[in-house]
Parts: sequence; C-alpha cells; structure tokens
Amino acid sequence: MSTIPALFRHLVDDAAMFPPGDLPLVEAVAAHRAHRKSDHADLVGPFVCTDDDLMKVAAEAARTGGGPLEVSVVIIGGAGGIEPAVRYGDRSADVVVKSVEVRLRDEDDLSRNALRVVRACDDCLDEENAFVEIGLDGAWERALDVVADAGYAAKLRTGGLDASLFPNADQVAAFITACLDREVAFKCTAGLHNAVRHTAADTGFEHHGFLNVLLATRASLDGAAQDEMAALLENRDGQPLAAQARTLSEAQAVGTRKWFTSFGSCSIDEPRHDLTELGLLETK
Repeated sequence: MSTIPALFRHLVDDAAMFPPGDLPLVEAVAAHRAHRKSDHADLVGPFVCTDDDLMKVAAEAARTGGGPLEVSVVIIGGAGGIEPAVRYGDRSADVVVKSVEVRLRDEDDLSRNALRVVRACDDCLDEENAFVEIGLDGAWERALDVVADAGYAAKLRTGGLDASLFPNADQVAAFITACLDREVAFKCTAGLHNAVRHTAADTGFEHHGFLNVLLATRASLDGAAQDEMAALLENRDGQPLAAQARTLSEAQAVGTRKWFTSFGSCSIDEPRHDLTELGLLETK
C-alpha cells in the first residue's frame, strides 16, 4: 500500500536538469534513482529530459545500473524530432519512453502546427502518450480541438525565467475548463515547485501552487464556474486548501488526477516538503 495519497501519486515529474535547477546529468540521474528507492517514491513521476540528452541519459542509466529509467522526452526540434526519440526508446534497454512533450511553434495558425504534431505522433506512438504544449495566445482553443480529436494530452506552461511566462489565474482557469470540456488530460510545467500560490522573494514573480491547480480542477469537474476556479487559484492560505484536499474521497482524487496528470519540477524535495508541512503527507 502506497503511503502517498491518491491525489499526489506520481504527481511530480522529475525535471531536475531543467531551469532553474539545472542539475548536471550525472547528478540528476543519481538523484532520480534515489527518489525512486525512497519512502516518497510514489510521489515521483518519470525522469524528464530533452531528445538531445536522451542517449546520454540512457548511457548513464546503464552505467549506474538499477534497471531502465522511465522518461518523458521534451522534443526540442519540432514534429520531426518525435519519431527518432520514440524509436530510440523502442530499441533501448536502458530507458523506457513513457511520453513525449512537444511545444507548438509560435505561428499564426496554431491548429495547423498542432495537426503536424499529432500526425507525427500517430505515425510512431504506440504505448507512449504525447503532451502538446499549446500556449495561451492566438487561436489556442482551435489547436486544443486538434489535440482532442487526436486523443492526445495538453501541456500548460505555468511559469519560467521571465514574468511574461506566468499566466494569470483567469487564463489557467480557462485552460483547465477548455481541457475538461474536450476531455483532454493535461500536465503543467515550470513555476509549480510549491503547493500554494505565492510571490517569490527573489524575483517578485507570482507563482501558482500545484495544490491550487488540483483543487481548481476538482472544482471544475464538480461544475464550478471559471471565476470560482480563479478564486481557488488565487488563494494563498495553505491550511484551508489542505483542509479542502483532505475532504476529497479516493474516487474524487483519482478522478481529478485522470485529467491533471502531473507537473514537471526541477525539485522533488520542495513539493514533498510543502505537502508534509501542510499535513498532507506522512513524515518518516
């Protein structure tokens, strides 16, 4: 029996190599191995790497032993990079490609770009999933329609190294609603290291909290309007949010996670620490 509640099980994808963590590959793989052997192993999702680093990650996984690493591969070369990454995973004994993550290019017709991506996925994906990062500019909902029709998942960038990369609460609420309306699962990336919304002391950036996003997703599934979801996303008081999370049944937690599948974080310890401080994870 896992000690990690269903609401948080495999919630945090290990993006230790990405900013702002930027952990060197050898250290990142070793840290991931350690997390996967720890008491909080069931909090952790796949190891996230770029397609450029996939072969090096596989080589390090082979060198260190312990079996193949489950990875989610961020494709940095557009739709043409999907098949080589997937085929390499099919041949490798050292990595298992669980999913690919592809960002749509910044162009006028996002839906046309989305169509190229899903066709490339159709040509090579078997057991793997695809997360298409759409963005929230332009006709993004038309691009989401393409992803929905193809049966793939979406990805939302919730932060980064510049304030412009942080969507506001209304935008996040609109994205969640649009995904659920189309029955599209989604993951988030960047800026969600902490459970609760806050202002970063070093940058002044407004960070969303992953607990806020989980509860806003649950609220939408229960029929909440977008303004109610936005209010949840803007809540900075961790204890009431934690109390609300504790009221969810196992079925509600599983139902929430069916749609909000995970988020990428360069730190596993920060989310774990926050959940422990809020009394949502047991300490050992």
